[in-house]
Amino acid sequence: MRPLIFESDCVRRDMEDIASRPVEFAALDNTTVLVTGANGMLASYLVFFLAYLVETRGLHIRILAAVRSREKAEACFGALTERPYFRVLVLDLLEKIDLDEPVDYLFHAASLASPQHYAVRPVAVAEPNAIGTYRLLDFAARTRCKGFLYFSTGSVYGAVSGAPEVYEDTPGSVDPLDLHSCYNESKRMGENWCKCFAHERGVPAKVVRIWHTYGPQMDVENDPRVFASFLKCLLSGSDIVMHSTGQETRTFCYITDAVAGFLQILLKGEPGQAYNLCNTDQCLSIRALAELVAGLDPAHPVKVVCRPRDKTDSYLENRTYGQKIPQNRRLRELGWECRVSCEEGFARVYQRKLEERRLAALRAPTTL
Repeated sequence: MRPLIFESDCVRRDMEDIASRPVEFAALDNTTVLVTGANGMLASYLVFFLAYLVETRGLHIRILAAVRSREKAEACFGALTERPYFRVLVLDLLEKIDLDEPVDYLFHAASLASPQHYAVRPVAVAEPNAIGTYRLLDFAARTRCKGFLYFSTGSVYGAVSGAPEVYEDTPGSVDPLDLHSCYNESKRMGENWCKCFAHERGVPAKVVRIWHTYGPQMDVENDPRVFASFLKCLLSGSDIVMHSTGQETRTFCYITDAVAGFLQILLKGEPGQAYNLCNTDQCLSIRALAELVAGLDPAHPVKVVCRPRDKTDSYLENRTYGQKIPQNRRLRELGWECRVSCEEGFARVYQRKLEERRLAALRAPTTL
């Protein structure tokens, strides 16, 4: 039988970390959980952890992984697709959702989050957030789902004036005619759907506003965001090229802290409410992050250099971000905490990527 991903030392340690958190995982026993966008970086780790609870903690959880591509799901989840408690669903979220089995909990993570899509596929970016969220909430209302968690973003705040601290009730503005708004404006609409369905139809819908989060499932080869791009450079032994001075600051949250947060909000959060998910203690400038990643492997260090962005690059920057510092007090009041520093978290990702390369080399056919 093929090994499961969490049989890897790197991933297993992450699963054990999440399992040690003060979350009522037993509430998931004898339930069916649907995860949309399951192939994504965040959702896939959530799926792996649910499977980990089944395999190592004896919980009975039926996992439905909703994706657009079955082939990608099989590549992502590997041996997990052979388990009787796991099912891959190819769903069109733009159509009415009707499944042939009941669902107790639903995580809606389907979204094109990378800015590389904003300028070239804005309609496809907006659809799962605005239309897909409505379809799933309607399904949750009709089937009396026990819990619904919508994956939103810190970008919903748009431009914020005044103090840099951003709380869930901090007002902000978004220009609906800015092409970048295909993402954050549609996420705002998805949040409003959650509030409407919680108020009118009793759906226990909660919102998690995810800030910069990273983990071993990052596609460092194709994701243009800074944390993925920096790791790609380190893995290839090339200089880290920055297209700005790097003075902007961001908070960076490791995936184990994020998955624990998702589950805590789902199980203990208030319906119709939003929660910032961020590691406020790990607030770094982009330059500082580049220097951190550049030095992760002392035996093979790389340099950090600055260079203007190519005008033909389709990557669309979020120019409204500024120096915002999100606050996670509301989530911490649910009993959640951050445990992983950037030094430790990015080192874990780097080690996992090295492990993946070693495994790929072992599987590669040899030539005589």
